[in-house]
Amino acid sequence: MTSVRIAIGVAYRGVGLNGWQSQPSGNTVQDHLQRALSEIAGERIDVIGAGRTDAGVHAVGQVAHFDTAATRPQSAWIRGVNSVLAGAIAVEWASPVAGEFHARYSAITRSYRYVLYNHPVRPAVLADLVGWYPLPLNLEHMQRAADCLLGERDFSSFRSAECQAKNPVRIVERAQIHACGPYVLFDFTANAFLHRMVRNIVGCIVYVGRGEHPPEWLAELIVARDRRLAAPTFSAAGLYLSQVCYAAHWGLPRFPPMLPFDSELGQ
Repeated sequence: MTSVRIAIGVAYRGVGLNGWQSQPSGNTVQDHLQRALSEIAGERIDVIGAGRTDAGVHAVGQVAHFDTAATRPQSAWIRGVNSVLAGAIAVEWASPVAGEFHARYSAITRSYRYVLYNHPVRPAVLADLVGWYPLPLNLEHMQRAADCLLGERDFSSFRSAECQAKNPVRIVERAQIHACGPYVLFDFTANAFLHRMVRNIVGCIVYVGRGEHPPEWLAELIVARDRRLAAPTFSAAGLYLSQVCYAAHWGLPRFPPMLPFDSELGQ
């Protein structure tokens, strides 16, 4: 029977989930999606995602694809699947794509946003949705540190010990720090990211912001290629997979605006 390939846009709140990638616990985004899609399709569905987010990390722009021989209206892959999905996960759009499309390998860039609540009192309503740092931060120094990341670099100092990537070199196109009231927003875009790379970078930039190191410290860490010299990994709570970009010819739909504080930044 002929199968078709469907691309889907997925958003999720990572609280209480064991990350993206399937695990024996069955409590991952991939596991929940596969069960829901299989129920709607009436056959086993395997899902491939653009990025593997860790436990507690959120997404407002995850892209995935699956193959199916089932014939269903497009609404079935959205409203039908959402009706049986866990409440913290939602399919935002679905679109048939060419068989050559691959959610991971067709991606050109990936973007993440880290939302840090910079206030003496810890967050309450947004607990688990933002990171927290209680002391004042120097945003000018933080931006100068972030500028050291731009370009093609070996990011070994910012990869986790469990990282399975064969090559630690990545191309960072964007590294911006914004203030939005008591929140500090870290926006990063790269061709790809190493395991826990963003959270490790955020930890180092916060060290610079609090005055423990000068902005040039990040350039020194890149040269050193030694994770032991960098700051501890920052909390997963404030990290969002914000966007995955593809060539226009794939014709993928756009996500609705969901990224925290985009309206305040005029984006």
